[in-house]
Amino acid sequence: MTERNIRLTLSYDGTDFCGWQRQKGERSAQEELEKALSKMHGHPILTVAAGRTDTGVHARGQVANFYTDIASIPAERFLPALNKLLPRDIRILAAGDADHDFHARYDARLRRYRYFTLCGSQADPVRLRYAHFIHRRPDIQVLNAMASRMLGETDFTALSSARDESLSRFRFVEEASFRWEGEHLVFEIAANAFLLRMVRSIMGSLLWFEAEGRSPGDFAALLASRDRKAAGPTAPARGLFLWNVEYYPEPTRKGRGSYWTAGPGRIDDQDVTKTSSLGAGPRLVPGLGYLEE
Repeated sequence: MTERNIRLTLSYDGTDFCGWQRQKGERSAQEELEKALSKMHGHPILTVAAGRTDTGVHARGQVANFYTDIASIPAERFLPALNKLLPRDIRILAAGDADHDFHARYDARLRRYRYFTLCGSQADPVRLRYAHFIHRRPDIQVLNAMASRMLGETDFTALSSARDESLSRFRFVEEASFRWEGEHLVFEIAANAFLLRMVRSIMGSLLWFEAEGRSPGDFAALLASRDRKAAGPTAPARGLFLWNVEYYPEPTRKGRGSYWTAGPGRIDDQDVTKTSSLGAGPRLVPGLGYLEE
């Protein structure tokens, strides 16, 4: 029987998750979703998502897909069915049929993150669950001048975790800017992909450089140095949200769905990258660098 590919958009409060990706002995968003799906199907269901958010990072527009052998349920009905089974800190926002070859990770064209910082003399403790807090209002013109130095293809070695195992530290940034929303300083960044803790490292360094009176040229020099020790502290996870994901109009590799659904035990995104070039990353796109996370 041909299995249907279902695409989900979901939101979760990352406070009590070790991140998206399932990890032994830890609570993850992926594990909670797969538990609900497996209960519906009566057998294990594996999922893949657009990005592997880190511990404590939230999502407003995470995208995931899975294959179902249930023919009787319209795709949109997975939304209420799953929400009845999921815990309160994760919710399905949309569900629909996807191309059989659609892959939530490898077909993503752009990921967009927003980082929220509360600025002022004091902060409501409820709001602090979803925002970083500083006691001053930074110079937003300086921050935007520094952020503009990241546009285009950039080596982010200086602003990523030493534990990142990516083959390339180059990423292509389409958007990077700050704006005020009341007391919130909002940083928005969109790129083809991100390195481990990259957005939090960027945010912490930008705030630190601005506070120290450093110039946009100094920030550009940091990027060129590829020296993580010269960067600022990593901003806390609670202010970071995976906001939304944009996709190419067609799957980037035909036949990926057939490989995904083949064989005993099925295949998830971790297995694909280890066992086959079909659907495996990283993919090198001219001018964009490697599309992996």
